[in-house]
Amino acid sequence: MADIGSLPAEPRDRVGKGATRALRRTGRVPAVIYGSKEDPLSVSLDPKMLDRELNSPGFFARLYDVAVDGGTHRVLPRDVQYDVVRDTPIHVDFLRVGATTRLNVNVPVRFVNEEECEGLRRGGVLNVVRHEIELSCRADSIPPELIADLTGLDIGASIHISDIALPEGVTPTIDDRDFTVATIAAPTVVAEPEVEEVEGEEIEGEGEEVEGEAAEGEAEATEET
Repeated sequence: MADIGSLPAEPRDRVGKGATRALRRTGRVPAVIYGSKEDPLSVSLDPKMLDRELNSPGFFARLYDVAVDGGTHRVLPRDVQYDVVRDTPIHVDFLRVGATTRLNVNVPVRFVNEEECEGLRRGGVLNVVRHEIELSCRADSIPPELIADLTGLDIGASIHISDIALPEGVTPTIDDRDFTVATIAAPTVVAEPEVEEVEGEEIEGEGEEVEGEAAEGEAEATEET
């Protein structure tokens, strides 16, 4: 069973740009719930509670029960719009889902047992190709995360989607190949440039000394003459 979060919301009676701007000035974040062949429902969210969920891993892969006016709507977050200057959420889209609703969702990958990875112990680097994997599954079967085990992997080894256990009925949307999720890459060694001695500087210095002695000799010869 998928992990179900909860978000309280307040209904919005007025919609449109003017009403939305006025709502944001009060500190609330406008949102809409749509889908499941029902009319869209405009609501507003508490920004602090929304920020808490946005900063939690797997926000877009987690189901929520949004409570509005005594009723509850089972939803999946689909989009968040941010203010381009302050980088704060200004609108959220939620999709209504039922237990049997099948959908595509991006699920984060978590890598475990790094201390048991031979390649990393030898100085290798974990090169993550896919931080998230798009899965096709029922709404009540969304895994909160996918686990990639690094135990025993050496430098040059790869982790493919076939190496990751998926719940029953959950399949990657890319089903025509065993794609790579991560690799254990060899360490990058940066060679320090060698410092070469510049012989010209020593020759130039010696030349100046010789020229100085020659000039003194000429001066003495002139005086004797």
